[in-house]
Amino acid sequence: MTLEEKIQHFPTSPGVYLMHDEAGVIIYVGKARNLRQRVRSYFRSSGDSRYHVKFLMAKVRDIEVTLTDTEKEALLLENTLIKQHHPRYNLSLKDDKTYFSLRVNATEKFPRFTVVRKRPRDGSHYFGPYASGSAAREVLRQMVRMFPLRHYPLATCMARSRPCLYHQIGQCSAPCHGLITTEDYRALVSGAMLFLEGKGKLLVAEFKRRMLEASEQMLYEEAARWRNLLRSVEVTVEKQKMVLAEGDIDVVGFYRDGNRIELALLFIRAGVLSGSRLIPVTWELDDETAVAEFLQRHYLDDAYIPEEILLPLEIEESKPLAELLGEVRGGRVTISSPQRGTKRELVALACKNAQSACRERDEKRASAEGVLLELSRRLQLSRLPQRIECYDISTIQGRFSVGSRAVFTGGSKDRPRYRHYRIRTVVGQDDFAMLRELFSRRFRADTIEKEGVPDLVVVDGGVGQLNAVQGILLELELAGRFDLVSLAKSRVTPDAEGSRVGKSDERVFLPGRKNPVVLRQNSAPLLLLAAIRDEAHRFAIEYHRKLRSKEGIASVIDAVPGIGSRRRIALLTQFGSVQRLGEASVEELMAIPGMVRPVAENLYRSLHEE
Repeated sequence: MTLEEKIQHFPTSPGVYLMHDEAGVIIYVGKARNLRQRVRSYFRSSGDSRYHVKFLMAKVRDIEVTLTDTEKEALLLENTLIKQHHPRYNLSLKDDKTYFSLRVNATEKFPRFTVVRKRPRDGSHYFGPYASGSAAREVLRQMVRMFPLRHYPLATCMARSRPCLYHQIGQCSAPCHGLITTEDYRALVSGAMLFLEGKGKLLVAEFKRRMLEASEQMLYEEAARWRNLLRSVEVTVEKQKMVLAEGDIDVVGFYRDGNRIELALLFIRAGVLSGSRLIPVTWELDDETAVAEFLQRHYLDDAYIPEEILLPLEIEESKPLAELLGEVRGGRVTISSPQRGTKRELVALACKNAQSACRERDEKRASAEGVLLELSRRLQLSRLPQRIECYDISTIQGRFSVGSRAVFTGGSKDRPRYRHYRIRTVVGQDDFAMLRELFSRRFRADTIEKEGVPDLVVVDGGVGQLNAVQGILLELELAGRFDLVSLAKSRVTPDAEGSRVGKSDERVFLPGRKNPVVLRQNSAPLLLLAAIRDEAHRFAIEYHRKLRSKEGIASVIDAVPGIGSRRRIALLTQFGSVQRLGEASVEELMAIPGMVRPVAENLYRSLHEE
């Protein structure tokens, strides 16, 4: 039976279809209201004639279907199968970063705000999302200047003999030392929540009421405090521009260039445009399916779900998807493609942002290509260094010795390919032996098969380090597999009289050449090499400090009776440093699997006695 004949027997009910290639690998997962009609449309000569659809169908050798009772169940099943199989032609959001939110648990005695990634259903209030951790922390910094709430865990604050520095500069009301009543502190928390919800007018009215009330009771210091808070809030509220009636809305923008798609998200919170996010993806199929799959993958992965989602085009599954998102959100969600009015203008603005971002990426890519071409020419490399790797060693007298790998692809940081190496076979301070172990592990046959080889390897150091690595590569039979250079840092030296200080240029050493290549200082090729060297150094130092910190926390834990290997590992995993462990309360220590209260109290007592 041919594939076309098999399709004629597919049911007309909702479900999910899986396309397999010649090797039996699932290359695409889709959903449909009518399975037979949807799958048949891929084979119609008068149907979808786009090249990318034809390209997909040329690879399909078999299709299997799974029936569901409703379209909503088909959406859930499709999402599960995509996460399980990672098909080649489905939308991949792996380059998209996690959203950040501000969290507050209003049931605590003196609540505080923290920056978090996840939004579990734990009864806390979450505000955001924010496009990055730095953006969320900046909002938090601005907020605590207006609302002096506590910054640290309550147990840490209570253990202090006097209020912290934040109280001295007016950014903490010191509830831990009884300098503010529980009622007034909760009023600050309520005000901060109103501020984050964008309800500035309500907040101004509440603060005016409290100021006048304190003034009438001749509590002038308290009235002055509410007055100062009122002024700070009024200045911020004046800067906000209302774009719609109050409500939470996400606006999706869309721009396509071949198989590259740029998606733009505008976040409107309480009627105010509060932020945006740009998401580049690669996509082979039609635009409608791309937008539908993006909504499904994005909002079902712990992202904040607003009351309304505005799209640049109509999608077939808008109704079942809105029902599904409404169940997850716990409230009504609408998905629409506005054709006129302010909402249509917002969609057009989001699409304009997406188009602009795509053009900026093209310009940045072209600029990076020019830098790589110049670097290849100046250093006489055998190939264009699209992938550059740099290695560094960090150690203190042979203890906690580690290596690091930083990777730049296309002239930009490729963080998923960064690697740490714990030096295992070298005892004492022997940097060359450590480099030999590092390169032996990086360029094992199985690792090369899995990760490939770079175009260029950069070594931190001068001609000595370069010759040592060159010898290691000869031993490993890797000579000629990629280009190799070393970058020596600039040196600060006194002049002949010993009074004035001069600074030498950074130098690049090449194999087989005694004299270094001196690139023009602050030129783009030199800055690129220096950037990857500094990244490798930073990455090694971070890992080295982490190991030293774990050694410190391990020694503290081991000194407490009742903590065996399982509790030790759980504590190391959960806290990671003495500082974080010291900030934990007894209740937080009790949350560790297998922990009992007497041991938790002993550990807490030991840490605070220290």
